[in-house]
Amino acid sequence: MIISRTPLRMSFVGGGSDLASYYRRFGGAVVSTAINQFVYVTVNKKFDDHIRISYSRTENARSVPRIKHPLVREAMRMLNITGGVEITSIADIPAKGTGLGSSSTFTVGLLHALHAFAERYASAEQLAREACTIEIEQCGEPIGKQDQYAAAFGGLNFIRFDTDDTVTVEKIICRRATIEQLQSHIIVFYTGITRSASTILAHQQKAVATEKKKQVVMKRMVAQAFELREQLQRNELSGFGEMLHEGWELKKTLGPRISSGAIDSWYSAARKAGALGGKLLGAGAGGFLTFYVPPERHEAVAQALPGLRRMDFRFEPQGSRIIFIHH
Repeated sequence: MIISRTPLRMSFVGGGSDLASYYRRFGGAVVSTAINQFVYVTVNKKFDDHIRISYSRTENARSVPRIKHPLVREAMRMLNITGGVEITSIADIPAKGTGLGSSSTFTVGLLHALHAFAERYASAEQLAREACTIEIEQCGEPIGKQDQYAAAFGGLNFIRFDTDDTVTVEKIICRRATIEQLQSHIIVFYTGITRSASTILAHQQKAVATEKKKQVVMKRMVAQAFELREQLQRNELSGFGEMLHEGWELKKTLGPRISSGAIDSWYSAARKAGALGGKLLGAGAGGFLTFYVPPERHEAVAQALPGLRRMDFRFEPQGSRIIFIHH
């Protein structure tokens, strides 16, 4: 039996510039961190040659082409694993549509576990690259590349997406006290709304590809990623909340379904209660709201959002790991 543990991610600035329709023309960049909420994938040898997969449903397939779960099917096909295997997955948080990159996290963790099952080593870069190939090219998802790299590498990173399709992951080096201060100011709430990121991102891809105004917005969002990296490297956090707020206001102009009346209302209430800035994590329309708030105002913000569930997160320094092997 093999068990992989792969972290979800929290993205701060630059989101959307990891879509091919944008970065292949202009280049993209994000600042994001892995968090200590995980997706676990187990792979176990099955007594027969069939394939059993357990996620929100259970599948029993006689061969790889018969697998309905597209990510599992394409991962097994890519790694040339033909059968005699049982795969299960569990997640610390709701697995779909929450804005924490759970689909890509699952893909990275699945690949890691399958490589280990086949007694092969796979680097973080290889896992991220293969996950992008499966999700974007083979399954045709209109998504970006940041989630796969965040999950595979872990830590707080500046991730650059170049026009030639190369991806560079650069660890942000700053004092431990800066990381502690940043974590102490961030609070996160679950809206209870899940949505399809693919639908929102497909619309965004089309708009950014054809509309000059939206390209200007994206360029500013990418510039924010470079600015935030510099600020963090200087151990400077005074502008962090304002940068999140500017990024969220910019992002809302990219499409009509990124926010909603309820989300705008929650965001406004949090700002009035003391949040310096914030954003909706992921593509938009639901999932998790995160805010940058002085610790003494945390309780006031929580009281201003009585219908939302507060979630405790910490930054996670490590990426996808194999945490158990039993031959």
